[in-house]
Amino acid sequence: MRAFGGLPASVAFLAALIAHQPAHAENWPQRPVRIVVPFPAGGNTDTIARIVAQPLTESFGQPFVIENRAGAAGAIAAEAVARAPADGYTLLMATVAQIAIVPAMSKVPYDPATDFVPISNVGTNPFVLAVHPGIPARDIKEFVAYVRERPNQISYSAVPGAPSYLTMVLFLKRAGLEMVPVSYKGGPAQMSDLLAGHVPVNFTLMSDAVPHATSGKLRLLAVSSAQRVPQLPDVPTLSESGFPGFRTLTWNGLFAPAGTPKEIIDRVAAEVSRAVKGKELRERFAAIGVDPLGNTPAEFATMIAADTALWGEAVQAAGVQQK
Repeated sequence: MRAFGGLPASVAFLAALIAHQPAHAENWPQRPVRIVVPFPAGGNTDTIARIVAQPLTESFGQPFVIENRAGAAGAIAAEAVARAPADGYTLLMATVAQIAIVPAMSKVPYDPATDFVPISNVGTNPFVLAVHPGIPARDIKEFVAYVRERPNQISYSAVPGAPSYLTMVLFLKRAGLEMVPVSYKGGPAQMSDLLAGHVPVNFTLMSDAVPHATSGKLRLLAVSSAQRVPQLPDVPTLSESGFPGFRTLTWNGLFAPAGTPKEIIDRVAAEVSRAVKGKELRERFAAIGVDPLGNTPAEFATMIAADTALWGEAVQAAGVQQK
């Protein structure tokens, strides 16, 4: 497991979790709270942040305001929160990329293990292996056989360093397959080329793939989660398709600067848990393919430590480390 500051990631995260400084936590909040989102408005993370901000605003009696600070794969936003006062008025809605992937790829101006304290993982998104109908495979077994007979002839879309790309790298490594990555910066171009069959294979977010699968423009072979997802009950997991233990998820979770009073962390975590388990938010998250979680700070810290090891392995396998 990758270590930060001389400590294993799991130890460092748990240490950050319990560290706090004296503050008037019982009177918090007395003014609006910022939730910094490391991507532009309108994307998956921004939508999740806005959904969860509403019940937080109602519960705490102060606005939870979304601030979009895009750039550098989220490092700009993460650094801003890491340097913010540890008073509970600046939070980060991070993804697995800012915490476990980007720091494994290159030097970043923050330490994900010691500059933040995890609050709660709001929700997770599995990936789904989507293929253009021009690929004749109907399941993972047929897909593996088809690609194995055509080494370095089938292409897939890749955003270097993105969880979807690294999921493909891990899958190809486990399957012993050779495919050709075609690089994208992300965005609609990936889906357009997948639908057109120009780059006929991609691990994509379920919310992006389902509408096209319903119309018959894509075929969904397997999901990367540990269990089948309710929205796709007939699509098996990779684990049950011949790759036991295979599991990758992207997630969106709340963090605060290290040193934020534990009382504040626990209050926000409890409210997130209550809100995301309610009927209204569960329905809103289901509509965008998100599985609501709302775990405790300690549970989130353990999850992050495991992801740090998993994605560190994927970065090495992909050869995208720039340090």
